[in-house]
Amino acid sequence: MSLLKRMPELINNEILSFLLLPVFLILLYRWSCSTSGTRNPPPSPSKLPIIGNLHQLGSLSTPPHRAFQALSKVYGPLMLLHFRSSPVLVVSSAEGAREIMKTHDLAFSSRPKTTAFEKLLYNCKDVAVAPYGDYWRQVKSICVLHLLSAKKVRSFRTLREDETRSMIRNIKETSQRGEVVDVRKMVMGLTNDVVSRAALGKKYYNDGDFKELTTEFTELAGSIHLGDYIPWLGWLSRLAGLDAKLDSLAKRYDAFMDSVLQEHIDKSWDTSNENDQGSDDDQNEDNRDFVDVLLEIQRENLLQFPLDRTSIKAVVQDMFLAGTDTTSTLLEWEMAEVLKHPRVMSKLQKELRAVKKGEEEILTEDDLVDMHYLKTVIKEALRLHPSFTLLLPKMSIQDVKIKGYDIKANTQVLVNVWQIGRDPKSFNHKPEEFEPERFLGVNSGLSYKGTDFEYLPFGAGRRLCPGIQFATTVNEIGLANLLHKFDWTLPGGVRNEDLDMSESSGLTIHKKYPLKAMAIPHSSA
Repeated sequence: MSLLKRMPELINNEILSFLLLPVFLILLYRWSCSTSGTRNPPPSPSKLPIIGNLHQLGSLSTPPHRAFQALSKVYGPLMLLHFRSSPVLVVSSAEGAREIMKTHDLAFSSRPKTTAFEKLLYNCKDVAVAPYGDYWRQVKSICVLHLLSAKKVRSFRTLREDETRSMIRNIKETSQRGEVVDVRKMVMGLTNDVVSRAALGKKYYNDGDFKELTTEFTELAGSIHLGDYIPWLGWLSRLAGLDAKLDSLAKRYDAFMDSVLQEHIDKSWDTSNENDQGSDDDQNEDNRDFVDVLLEIQRENLLQFPLDRTSIKAVVQDMFLAGTDTTSTLLEWEMAEVLKHPRVMSKLQKELRAVKKGEEEILTEDDLVDMHYLKTVIKEALRLHPSFTLLLPKMSIQDVKIKGYDIKANTQVLVNVWQIGRDPKSFNHKPEEFEPERFLGVNSGLSYKGTDFEYLPFGAGRRLCPGIQFATTVNEIGLANLLHKFDWTLPGGVRNEDLDMSESSGLTIHKKYPLKAMAIPHSSA
């Protein structure tokens, strides 16, 4: 085709380009305003159109807390990222955390909804990720009063000691067969059985299907769905099979929760018939588990809103999963650090073994009251290995000014407690190393209960984890007896200092490779 013949087409294309250019510039301007339209936003890396800063998070194998740490070294402890058009504030300092979870706690008290949470947690009707409001306040109050209060935690003492005794017996049998102990499996069994007996009324850990469900949940709950940040790219997550996996898991978990509730309803019906025949009401009261309590609240309509079956399943599932995976993960990290540092193991065992016990006796909770070094080992493990390296995301419900920066409403906030716990400003002696003695010195007054913002393994403010005492009590008795009853070595002649401490990715940060070790029963324990 000659240039003369193509002239009308070229002219039309030039005219079209000329007309579309302003439209493109307007759209680009609006996109820019929607992602950074504040007078004084926090420092932020340059972003790309459409995807924002997603490309700067590194490879899929890079844990997000490490990617954020690398970026914060360049852009500071208050850093604004954009995941497509969604603004995300990353907080990496104690001062910033204090602003978010104390000074402006109410403004950052809500949660963003994610596809994974909506599908797996009954459209966010649980406690952990429910939006801030009356519903969240009331279900949290139920959980604290009937499962997580100091009084209720003390009431589960016999249960904890029973399950600790069972774990020690299982390890001893494994040792006598000359086999390697799967420490992860053992501590998961302990935490699952303690929590399931308290919340669900019986043990479920030996149920193969149930174990598979809980493992899948921890893997998928932290998954990133592209549709949460770039809605029109959500089809990529569907194409990759993520939606199908989430839907399948949600359906199977729901069937399990339905069976648990129905079992309790049937038991309640049988108990009612027994009461009609003169059984002891006080004894039945003592035997109630958390599901029983929720079903009674539902029957008696004791709340300002109807507690429907879906809400009960969401809250029970939340309490179970939050209390098992995080606690067992911490126990495994503690054992790994103690194995890697024989000096710490020796010092801790000396403290523990000052209490003499018979072969079948375990250390009880009374024995642990004055175990100061045990508590420092746990605190140091929480500093280096918080179960949630990034606290569950918060969502601002109004415009706020933080450290002179303007933060818009509907900004997600991620607090990198993993990085805060390693900050040389707060922990100036070898902050990257496992040194429990730091909590006997200048850091001895630091508490993990949300009052010290240099150290936030359980969060702080309104969204502080309500299960701190439940989790740490299980953790203490488990770790104490593992090290009181056994001497531990690594299999295959692996040196202690060569133990692999790689992390996995996910909602909860596990050790990448399950900890396995040889347990040698201690003769005087």
